[in-house]
Amino acid sequence: MTTTDRSLALHTLRHGHGLPVLLVHGFPFDHRMWLDVAAALPSGVTVLAVDLPGAGQSPLGAEPASIEAAADGVVAAARAAGVERAVVVGMSMGGYVALAVAERHPGFAVALGLVDTKSTADTDEARANRLRIAEAVTSSATVDPVLGMPGALLGATSKVARPALTARLEEWIRSQRPDGVAWAQRAMAARPDRTQVLADFAGPVTVVVGEEDTLTP
Repeated sequence: MTTTDRSLALHTLRHGHGLPVLLVHGFPFDHRMWLDVAAALPSGVTVLAVDLPGAGQSPLGAEPASIEAAADGVVAAARAAGVERAVVVGMSMGGYVALAVAERHPGFAVALGLVDTKSTADTDEARANRLRIAEAVTSSATVDPVLGMPGALLGATSKVARPALTARLEEWIRSQRPDGVAWAQRAMAARPDRTQVLADFAGPVTVVVGEEDTLTP
């Protein structure tokens, strides 16, 4: 089931009880990246997944590109669906959004899951690269500049054991809006350091990093 706030689409991947788990996808994907994860979670858990601005089924609003706008949209979509508290889990860009949720909406996230992400801001080099990619996507009006990302995101074991996964990720990327991809890159480039937000968070935090992840320090 999918519900939409004025800006973001919220998908119910599994009905259950108690505190829901709210999954926030990474770049340049959408809620579909969580489908296999949702199926593997314990039965009885409500699992929700959001599409960030301009991704999946979410439109791109008029707000300037920022992780803060994405975080506000996530919480607004959840509250529109009657969710006032959740375990918020984010991968990569989704982790940046999860930390912004914790900072801007105290009490909404009762626990955090941070998957292959970081609390620090971009280096000058990384920021410039994001803006370069955003401009390339905008000028070409295609997602071609990010089609090579699956090769960097997948570990060596996954590439051998699950060869179809690369094509699956590329399919998801091809389905994204170029302006949404550019918006996300600019939002990530502008994000501040939230290490102190993480240190001050009172609830449980689980940090997960893939053994073969070469992108997350």
